[in-house]
Amino acid sequence: MGGWGSGRSGGRPVAEHCLRVELPWMLQTRRIVPGSHITSSLHWTRGGEPSGNISYEAIMDEPGMERLILKYTRGSGADKESVRQEVRLVWTQPHYGGRRWWMVCPYKGTRCTKLFLPGNGDRFASRKAWKVHYTSQRAAWHDKPFERLQKLQRKLGCREGYDEWLFRPKGMWHRTFARHYAKFERLNAQCERIWTGMAARLMGIRAPL
Repeated sequence: MGGWGSGRSGGRPVAEHCLRVELPWMLQTRRIVPGSHITSSLHWTRGGEPSGNISYEAIMDEPGMERLILKYTRGSGADKESVRQEVRLVWTQPHYGGRRWWMVCPYKGTRCTKLFLPGNGDRFASRKAWKVHYTSQRAAWHDKPFERLQKLQRKLGCREGYDEWLFRPKGMWHRTFARHYAKFERLNAQCERIWTGMAARLMGIRAPL
């Protein structure tokens, strides 16, 4: 992956200016289906104009080896490069049942639901790997779900902020943490919906087709 400064102009990469692979959205729209093998493509627009596209394979029919393969071209002329990037997919089981799917950042090795590719970047990676920030973050905190999420994280002594995770404090009963975790899952889902809509309104970005 490009070093510090790749994919930025005058500061850290901005989420609203990056191409994004968002796993929850792909699952919701059945572009990824557990138990299936799907080959398709993603296209992005900004302000009504094309801003990027990639092809992908969602290999979900090999238990324990689920993965997402991203294929795209970057650069031009002598610097043109065909990229094939493999992203592991894993799942956890929420306390309310079912499965929650995650991507594993190819560079940080941490679970995430979104991967970003800044304008001058060379590979998709997590928000933390690229040190991406949101220009809309300050406004978002005025929405009640974000405020409640931050309050819950603070109560449990965890790092505060959207995309930060929740961990059980030492000494807390498991059943007590289970109640907090269920609340966290609900708030996180609400924040996800708010952020997606806010980004679309602020930047005129249409979700991938």
